[in-house]
Amino acid sequence: MELSENQFLSSDDGRPKEECGIFGIFGHPKAANLAYLGLYALQHRGQESAGIASSDGNHIVRYAGMGKVIDVFEPKHMDNLQGDRAIGHNRYSTTGSSYLRNAQPFRAESNLGPIVLAHNGNLSNAGTLRFELEQKGHIFQTTIDSEVIVHLMARSGIKDFLEALIHSLKQVKGAYSLLIMNREKIYAVRDPHGLRPLVLGKVQGAYCVASETCAFDIVDAEYLREIHPGELVELSSYGIKSYYPFEKQPESLCVFEYIYFSRPDSIIFGESVHEMRIQLGRMLARQAPVEADIVVPIPDSSVSAAIGYARESNIPYELAMIRSHYIGRTFIEPEQRIRDFGVKIKFNVVRSAVEGKKIVVVDDSIMRGTTMRKIIKMFRNAGAKEIHVRISSPPTRFPCFYGIDIPTRKELIAASHTIEEIRKYLRVDSIEYMTVETMLQAIDRPKMGFCTACFDSNYPSPLDDCAEENQKYLFEDMSCSEYY
Repeated sequence: MELSENQFLSSDDGRPKEECGIFGIFGHPKAANLAYLGLYALQHRGQESAGIASSDGNHIVRYAGMGKVIDVFEPKHMDNLQGDRAIGHNRYSTTGSSYLRNAQPFRAESNLGPIVLAHNGNLSNAGTLRFELEQKGHIFQTTIDSEVIVHLMARSGIKDFLEALIHSLKQVKGAYSLLIMNREKIYAVRDPHGLRPLVLGKVQGAYCVASETCAFDIVDAEYLREIHPGELVELSSYGIKSYYPFEKQPESLCVFEYIYFSRPDSIIFGESVHEMRIQLGRMLARQAPVEADIVVPIPDSSVSAAIGYARESNIPYELAMIRSHYIGRTFIEPEQRIRDFGVKIKFNVVRSAVEGKKIVVVDDSIMRGTTMRKIIKMFRNAGAKEIHVRISSPPTRFPCFYGIDIPTRKELIAASHTIEEIRKYLRVDSIEYMTVETMLQAIDRPKMGFCTACFDSNYPSPLDDCAEENQKYLFEDMSCSEYY
């Protein structure tokens, strides 16, 4: 099947997008300030909105706004976020509209008292649960999937907060790393499959929880351990207490966290992200060797894999593509249209590094292929003699329903085209992906199991509501930041 120039055109760069980053802390006099810093370190996990809720044990104050952490919070907002406990949330940037009412942490008043929730993941049966609740008269404030958890708690008839939370979570399916706060305590919960990461730390006697350990480094917190799949950790003035209230399930860690999403300086699932990516690159070099002069990463997420490929193949590593980190949310294109302007404003080739050379271009994944095609053209224009593409993951052929915004199957280039067709579309001399088997072999650790559904459609939990054409909710519009 022949691929056309415009077949996979999209308004974004074709990268999969993470759903969220979360941070919580209990027992620190400047809890909200540390939550702010933690969210700042987790900014890569979501740039659509940011929010923090804090409590002094009597009152809960919440503030959220649209945009990045540095744009949402001003000193006056932080001054209002008093108390020794806080939870925070970064939301990812969708390809469609995004609105304030869906910003988290989500807060609700209930017969159990105030409930504040921050969620990373996706509940695959939220649509069914929501429909059933609405038929019984429940009124939802947002279109986020995790609001159903609060409604299930409130209608449970259980007076104990923790028991009501467990009762609610036993009814949901899918992926969740959650922070739930009331006036007295914070609860950190990870779904029984462990799909999304969640780590536990400690700083100046206060316990903290985050999506990744890079959020601990910025506040000088000590990384203690992973919160285990199916574990619920209670943070209170008495310290921490651990529960395992859910039926044990096979571990299904999201492999894309290692491939692309998490920061390389983080430890997730008990292992260094940087080292795991180096191992992927080494295995890729063994599986798909090629004669070349230099190995070039597509910055930033593929740098570690490219280092691994270079080390294993004994081909020099060269930083021959530069990425700008100073692109705003909007930009003005010159009156005379510049071809491939969207890519050129983000990337540029170091001509002296590639001119007249055979290059291995290492990237972590290809979704639609449009960005890679433009990048390859930039290398050609800079004088590269041969271009060999190596991808440190298998072909992405299926969407994710557990908290990653991967395009639908009809948009995924590998879902409907052969490797040779993709090579011709990209106009490269060769292209090879890792296989699922070699990928798992590269990151194999004792007792670790991974979700590979985006490569092979082996989804670890039921997909009750997940029609591909309806992966995301349509949000209602609210235009400004607010307390409530």
